[in-house]
Amino acid sequence: MNGTNDSRDWLAAHGVSEVECLVPDMNGVLRGKALPAAKFLKAIEDRALYLPSSAFLVSIDGRYSGSVDEGFAYQDPDMRMVPDVATLCLAPGGGPGKAYVFADAFHMDDRPWMASPRHVLRAVLDLYRQRGWRAVVAPELEFYLTAPNPDPDRPVTAPVGRNGRSESVQHPYDMAALEQFEPVIRRLYDYAAAAGLPLDTLIHESGTAQLEINFLHGDALPLADKVLLFKRMTRQAAQEGGMQATFMAKPIAAQAGSSMHLHMSVVDEAGNALFAGRDGADTEMFGHFIGGLQKYIPEVMPLFAPNVNSFRRIRPNHSAPANIEWSHDNRSCGLRVPAGGPTARRVENRLPGADANPYLAIAGSLLCGYLGVEEKIARSTEASGNAYRSRSTLPKTMEEALDRFAACDPVRAVLGEDFFQTYLRVKSVELDLFQSIVTSWERDHLLLKV
Repeated sequence: MNGTNDSRDWLAAHGVSEVECLVPDMNGVLRGKALPAAKFLKAIEDRALYLPSSAFLVSIDGRYSGSVDEGFAYQDPDMRMVPDVATLCLAPGGGPGKAYVFADAFHMDDRPWMASPRHVLRAVLDLYRQRGWRAVVAPELEFYLTAPNPDPDRPVTAPVGRNGRSESVQHPYDMAALEQFEPVIRRLYDYAAAAGLPLDTLIHESGTAQLEINFLHGDALPLADKVLLFKRMTRQAAQEGGMQATFMAKPIAAQAGSSMHLHMSVVDEAGNALFAGRDGADTEMFGHFIGGLQKYIPEVMPLFAPNVNSFRRIRPNHSAPANIEWSHDNRSCGLRVPAGGPTARRVENRLPGADANPYLAIAGSLLCGYLGVEEKIARSTEASGNAYRSRSTLPKTMEEALDRFAACDPVRAVLGEDFFQTYLRVKSVELDLFQSIVTSWERDHLLLKV
């Protein structure tokens, strides 16, 4: 769709009476406005749809994190919301007659609001376009189905399946175990088909009631949009089935964490693969791309592990790599080169959690690789065996990760001060809020002993 007339025809053809105009924030939370269809069409024409700029300063607990500029924070000026009509799709989980559309944020003088995660990803993709390249990505997203958890002080538990029982042991890749959640899965696939999400395979992962969905490879920005829609639809499908769905990185202490593995390759303007030569060998560019990931991933971990809970997942031998080693088809490495022919040559970044903002995780991964090519960074010797034993250069805590991120000048120069200041502000406030909480572990082990 290219404009108002195309959008009007589409809305009429699908019987849409309400459009949710979505603006993803720093945490990937969908903020925005719900509009009658007529108001949405008018907003496309007159560009008079607004949202307070503080939408990008909301922390994960719903509080405003403020701004480094106190005057700006109290003025809270509006941003212009410009719907990206190419993203218009049905919203099947939201009831009949509803549609979704993503919107981009702009200043009133039409400058992009560069704190916006969609603009951040575009900025990185523009670097590729300037070189005559196109990035191809494929996310793999893990999540848990759980029993309702109305009391956050109680641990998360597995839901009851179709057989009337809850899983109590691991069932990796088990088709009979997957079948226990067939009503929710079928509803989810129906929703995804109606919204045009490019889903590929679904498996039962190693955790109890833990599933993984693979997306078909494609362009980065549309796939980031679709990851967020998939999360929303999954929560809706689970709730309708009497369950909940969580994309928390480590929701259950004794179970595997949930990741968002990112497969990445690069092609030229003619669609030719740039990571493998005609002889099938890795190109120099591919080696440098991996080298860039190895150098810069430890410095930009908040883009892959954005919450305190994220670091509970990234521990050796906890079904998630805690290193930046690379190897062919070795899942103990943070960077894995999957099996496949030259046209499928790619690298999988296994470090992002399912809780990561997909725009920022994809932008960070592609930027690290790009800088490796630009700086001609050599990759390390290929790892072999159990890479969990390798020494980790990754930050161990959110506090350390934020300090290293703030000091990463090459990435900061590309992503810009608007984004860095906003993201660091939100994440620092969230960290402070967490550190002010006394946990049940502290009460259990310290209250009557120290």
